[in-house]
Amino acid sequence: MVQGAHAMSVAIGLGLMEFPFASAAGYWRWVDLCEQGGVDSLWQTDRVVSRQPILECMTAVAAMAGRTRRLKFGVNVISVALRDPVLVAKQCATIDVLSEGRLLPAFGIGSPLAPEWKALNADTRTRGRRTDEGLEIISRLWREDSVDFTGAHYRLSGASISPKPVQPDLPMWIGGASEAAIQRTARIGTGWQAGAETPAEASRVVAAIKQAAASSGRTIDDDHYGAAFPFRFGRPDEPGMGAAMEAYAKRTGRDPARYFAIGGADAILERIAEYVDAGLSKFILRPVGTSEDDMIAQTRQLIESVLPRVASRWPRRARPAA
Repeated sequence: MVQGAHAMSVAIGLGLMEFPFASAAGYWRWVDLCEQGGVDSLWQTDRVVSRQPILECMTAVAAMAGRTRRLKFGVNVISVALRDPVLVAKQCATIDVLSEGRLLPAFGIGSPLAPEWKALNADTRTRGRRTDEGLEIISRLWREDSVDFTGAHYRLSGASISPKPVQPDLPMWIGGASEAAIQRTARIGTGWQAGAETPAEASRVVAAIKQAAASSGRTIDDDHYGAAFPFRFGRPDEPGMGAAMEAYAKRTGRDPARYFAIGGADAILERIAEYVDAGLSKFILRPVGTSEDDMIAQTRQLIESVLPRVASRWPRRARPAA
């Protein structure tokens, strides 16, 4: 086990990409189950252009803020290069205010294979630079009363937003495993959120971020590294599993058998343990369901058979007194 892993505060959130529900009522039934069942947080993938049903992420998170009272929520991850950074800063601040500080913002450059680039005639070559400029604008708007900015892609004169986020130091988690993403996280991130990385791949990224942060005189809390993976109580040959695994392989070029956790509670718990041993403690697990009822059943099984064992194996750290 990695040094200090026993002190990590392991938290299990759930994430959605597609919208596998027959109606809004089914979606809210799922959200209510997560709220009441002790799930830590809910996450929506950022996808604007798609043929399959996928919710718009910022709208979904805002709706969750109104529906829930305990859950935290976020986007895994906001593609900054495809969005106006002033609007993103304003949206995040508004959601944080109305949810009384339950927003968990996470940002990335977006996959070059995402359909938005071609559909919108956007240049993938500038997405890293646009993201860096956008993140500087977002973080400054959260802190400063008047922002002037001159970059290659954005220019601001006396820009301001109010109200500011409720969280005085609203976290800024960064996604991506490239060298640029590692440096971006080390430079401005308060945490790192893995995407399709296996435990071994994520471990290398965590080590690289820690080294890069130390080189620039920064530290990132050991508890601020997250992992994500799909899970399924069942078998790989069940209906719908083949399509889900094939889509992952096409999107990432990786072997889905090394990424999906399929089987019983033991298989899912051990995959979590592999990531914890690699230095990650915050999780976004995506239930693979073929229908609304299947999603509810998969989620309920995780709540009943995995969450209690996670709490027992990795007891949550007590918060220090103010």
